Amino acid sequence: MKNKTSVVPREGEAQASRCPDNSAFKQQRLPAWKPQLTIGSVLSSFFLTGAFCLTVGVFLVLSANSVREVQIDYSDKCSDCTKLRENSSNWNKECHCSINFTLKEDILGDVFMYYGLQNFYQNHRRYVKSRSDAQLLGRNVNIQRSYCAPFSTYRNGTPMAPCGAIANSMFNDTIDLFYNYNSSMIQVPLLKTGNSWWTDKNVKFRNPESSNLSAAFAGTAKPPYWQKPAYLLDEEDERNNGYVNDDFIIWMRVSAFATFRNLYRRLRRVRRFAEGLPAGNYTFKISYNFPVTKFKGRKHVILSTVVWSGGSNPFLGIAYLVSGTAATLAGFVITGIHLKLRKKKTYFQKQ
Repeated sequence: MKNKTSVVPREGEAQASRCPDNSAFKQQRLPAWKPQLTIGSVLSSFFLTGAFCLTVGVFLVLSANSVREVQIDYSDKCSDCTKLRENSSNWNKECHCSINFTLKEDILGDVFMYYGLQNFYQNHRRYVKSRSDAQLLGRNVNIQRSYCAPFSTYRNGTPMAPCGAIANSMFNDTIDLFYNYNSSMIQVPLLKTGNSWWTDKNVKFRNPESSNLSAAFAGTAKPPYWQKPAYLLDEEDERNNGYVNDDFIIWMRVSAFATFRNLYRRLRRVRRFAEGLPAGNYTFKISYNFPVTKFKGRKHVILSTVVWSGGSNPFLGIAYLVSGTAATLAGFVITGIHLKLRKKKTYFQKQ
């Protein structure tokens, strides 16, 4: 490594200056705005911020409280099916149960049906990574190189489609809603498509290119916990099959919390239900397939409306109220400190 030597100027030569140029930029003489924090500006900013947050918080809380919601926990109400599903060898046995409930008032407007899970941790790192995005785009990929293991291939080498722990644990209860009217049961029309995000449906999930979807999945097998292959997820609508099935797409968007809800169906507002759900007696008919006792979980079915601020979640409104209260209290504290110090200053000036 060469030693650095300083160059000594010769006699008669001017030594180079290391000072920056005498410009406004390099000498830091550019005009700048320097806020003068007076007591008036500080207090006004605190009180205005507090008033704004309190106003927005009140509107958000009132909006969230105006949401009509019916939530039913059917984990224990379908006790026979729960016991049946405790034994994994009964996976191919069907089990149905019915749950009656009453709406005392009409639920007007758009009504959404959700299924809710409690104590189901989708946020585990290995669970979140257990998927193949290339496979979900319809590409022919080697899933053994993905993060799907141990749900990638069977012992005989047959690949799973779709692969991964997320897909294998897909919620597969079937829930139908019936309206009891004059001793007859009318099935409430529900929409099973158009519930997923547009970007998921049209960008992130694609079926393999083929004229016949069953032929596109030839050479693959369904995940171990599935009752039917991917190309038969919706036997009524062939466009809602495979990787673009709405229920499958919604399930693949994992939750950050152990207690969550996913959109399942939307009310089709026709005929008797054009204005929403009328008051009366209703029945949920559930095909019970998804076991929850092994992880001490709970299952819910929810009917809910939405407002401009979203669903029945007061968290954002409470956060605004807390922030507004804190800003307002800080303003009063600063005001008290200012008045106290001003009295002391006036007292010493008189002395």
